[in-house]
Order: sequence, then structure tokens, then C-alpha cells
Amino acid sequence: MLQVCLNGVRSRAECSHLPVIPDELAAAAQEAVTAGATDIHLHPKDRHGQDTLDDDAVAAAVSAVRATVPGVPVGVTTGAWATADPQARAAQVRAWTVLPDHASVNWHEDGAAQVAAALLDREIGIEAGVYSGTPAAQRFLAWPESRRVLRVLAEITETTPQDAVHAAADLLDHLAPAATPVLLHGEGAAAWPILHFAASRRLDTRIGLEDALHLPDGSPAPSNAALVRAAREIIQRTSQDTP
Repeated sequence: MLQVCLNGVRSRAECSHLPVIPDELAAAAQEAVTAGATDIHLHPKDRHGQDTLDDDAVAAAVSAVRATVPGVPVGVTTGAWATADPQARAAQVRAWTVLPDHASVNWHEDGAAQVAAALLDREIGIEAGVYSGTPAAQRFLAWPESRRVLRVLAEITETTPQDAVHAAADLLDHLAPAATPVLLHGEGAAAWPILHFAASRRLDTRIGLEDALHLPDGSPAPSNAALVRAAREIIQRTSQDTP
């Protein structure tokens, strides 16, 4: 599975063509799916371009994307940077009127289990965000409901390619007891090396303007779709080379 991560916490100051409002997210999602993405992750934004978990923003973003790519799973963030208090975050999840197919929960953040419980109660799939270099893996594996998640979102925070690949191998070893699908991805300069590593392990992975602003050759990425096309080429080539 190749997920496209359309925008992340970035702003237009970092990327002038970042999709922010619902219509832009919908257009970017449609282009990315045409290019080969099979799953979508997005960050709903408020009118100031900041991440938000408010019902109106989540409903507008998810509805707009679903209208253009019906049948493709759509997920959102529940990051603490959007709403710091975990009780408030869980309450926002319980107030959503348009439910995403899945939502990421970062297990290094306080209150992760509380937010995850709200998602389970709403029957929303959970992407368990496990960051390298944090106690997230241990916290997640100790959670009694860990086997109920949709997948583990293994997020490599190291940014130099060599360090990132070593960290990815270590994190996968730590996550082995989870016995659940893993989506492995990196960011910045490590995004492409980690995508290649994920492909060599035949793992799910993701790419998009949230994780990378440049194509593998170092040129600026003009769109999420261009990143997805480049990722598809790497995955196909790696699968042919890997026994």
C-alpha cells in the first residue's frame, strides 16, 4: 500500500503549492490517486492554515476528498500540536460528524491511549504513530488494545540517510511483537532512502508533501502526484530486484 500524505503541519511559507483548503486537498488527492496512491492522510486546517481537529474542518476536508476519490480510505491526524489537552482531543474525536476511515495517534504524546479509545468507540481505524528515538514503541506495545489498530505508522525521525536506515531496522525489530501491519516512512533527506528500505522489506509506505519537498533527484516536487509517481517507480524497481 502506498499512502499519500498531502500536507502535514507545513504551511504555505514552506511550500507555495501546499494543499490547505478542502478543494485543494480534494484536487491533490485525485491527482495522487491517479498517480498510484491507494490511501490518503491529511491534516485539516483552520482559516489561518493551522492544524485543527474541530468538527467543521474535519468534515469539510474529509467530505471534499471522498467526493473526488470515492472508495479510497481517507485518514486524518490527531496530533497534540492541534489540541494539546488529551481530554479535549478525545472530546473532539467524539464530536466528529463525518468520520474518517482512520486517524493517526502518536504514542510518544501524553494521552495517546485516551485518544485511541475515542477512535475505537467511533469505529475509526487507528494508525499507531510510533516515532523512532522515543519511548513510543514500548508504550504502544504495553497498551492492552494494541492488536486492535489498523496499522503501525513507523515514523523515522533521523534525517541523515544512513542513520535513518539503521533506526528503521531497529524500530522494526522492536515492533515485531505487535503482529500488525506496519507502514514505514521517513522525512526530509531520509524520506527516499526509507521508502526504498520499506519497499525492500515489502512494507506499506507513504510519500507526499508532508514528508518530502524534493524528488529523488533533488529537484523541487511540483505536487503530491509527482512524489507518488516517483515512489511507484522505486517500489516497482525494488520489487523486481528483491527475491
